[in-house]
Formats: sequence, structure tokens, C-alpha cells
Amino acid sequence: MVWPFKPRLSKQIARIEITGAIAGATRKRVLEALKTVEEKKFPALLLRIDSPGGTVGDSQEIYSALKRLGEKVKIIASFGNISASGGVYIGVGAHHIMANPGTITGSIGVILRGNNLERLLEKVGVSFKVIKSGPYKDILSFDRELTQPEQIILQDLIDSSYSQFVGTVAEGRNLSEETVRSFADGRIFTGQQAVELGLVDKLGSEEDARRWACELVNLDPEKTPCFTLEERKPLLSRVLQGKQQTGTIKSGIDWLNFELSTSGLPLWIYKA
Repeated sequence: MVWPFKPRLSKQIARIEITGAIAGATRKRVLEALKTVEEKKFPALLLRIDSPGGTVGDSQEIYSALKRLGEKVKIIASFGNISASGGVYIGVGAHHIMANPGTITGSIGVILRGNNLERLLEKVGVSFKVIKSGPYKDILSFDRELTQPEQIILQDLIDSSYSQFVGTVAEGRNLSEETVRSFADGRIFTGQQAVELGLVDKLGSEEDARRWACELVNLDPEKTPCFTLEERKPLLSRVLQGKQQTGTIKSGIDWLNFELSTSGLPLWIYKA
């Protein structure tokens, strides 16, 4: 992890940024950063979230780590352009949440996506012979339709994951599960609407959230440095990143690879 090896860490606050889809590499990086915050005894953490969500398990692990860290460190979440689905799940692990008035948030729910290529495979003359140990071992196979019993199994799975999501939001935001369910139907809303619903505490920018974090641990916002904990990257990656910043290389979430790698996995993710 990259962080300033300077004395008096109790007079500084840490910052971790979560961007893009929450899966695999993001989980690993964030968990390592949270461990560093605890080990170096920063008094407060500014958690900047700009994510449409991600996989269930990865979001849950980050949330659990935030709750443990929150016993020692004051945590403020700042929602950026979008903090939806898994982004919300992680955010409620903080003590307080701040969002911009126009932040897109919400989308509390679970989605499971499969790909049915049966017609396409028929046209090109491709078929599969499947030998399986049980009737549901090839559930969500891309070369056939779901059966009615399979739909029931998967719906039960989604309902269970959804209940976990609702329960976590209710606990994290001190709301009743009934209240959370009233707006946890997959809809999205603005930061301003989220305040009215009780999902967000205050409206403000990331700078406002930073100042709030300082005040909560009795540090002067004008004098307290905020250090971003980042994953140390190989030299080549840093060079390429520099080129990205000059506009010669463009990058973003590889949604095709994400879809393929998560096909058949329950997702807490906002899909526009």
C-alpha cells in the first residue's frame, strides 16, 4: 500500500476510493487498505464511493471489514456520481453518509443474469451433450431455457440475498426492515431523495465529507492532511496510467468481461 510514512498519524485522516464494479481485485485492494488504516491507527477514514455495485460476496466482505474497523475508527462515506446497489451496501458500513444532491443511488435489490444462446446455437449447428450428477447441476446453462423448478430455486436464492441486503441497510441506517422494503424495490433516486428516505445523512461534496470526518475526531479541517491509500502498481502500469491522464489511452469498466465472468452469480448492481 502507498501511504505517507510520517509521524503523528493520529493527526491525519485516511482516504480510500472505491470506483467501478465491486469484484475480485477491488475487494482485495480495499480490504488491504482497511487493514492499513487499522494498523497505522488513523483516527478517521473518508470512504469515497463511485460504483454501480457488484457481486454479493465481495460487497459483503468489504461491509464486514468496515463494521469491524468502525469500532476503532470514525468512517464517513462520500457518494460520488453513482453509488448504487453494492455501493449502497458498502456505504451503510460507515458511521455516516454524505452525497451530492444529484448523486444516483438506491437500486437496492438483487439481480441474477444468465445468457440463453439456444437459438443462435441451433442456427450454426452447435449442440452440447451434458452428463450431470443431478438435475440442477447445469442450471442457467446458456444452451437451453430454464425449467419451472429451476426458476423456483433461483428465485428463492434471490429472495434470500435480497433479505440479507434489506437487513443490512436497516441495521446500518437504523431503520426498520419495513421502512427499507418500502423503497428497496430496485428503484434509483437522487442524493436529495436519499436524505428524505434516511439512506443518506447529509448533502455535500467530498470536501464537505472530509471536513466532517475531521470534526468528528476533533481535528482542524484547515490543517489536517488527508492521505489516499492506493495499491502500489508496477512501473509499467504507472506509465500507462500517466498516458491515460493525457488522453492518449482511454479505459473504463470492461463490461463484456464482467458480464461473462459473473454470469450466474447474484449481483448487487445497478444496470442502466
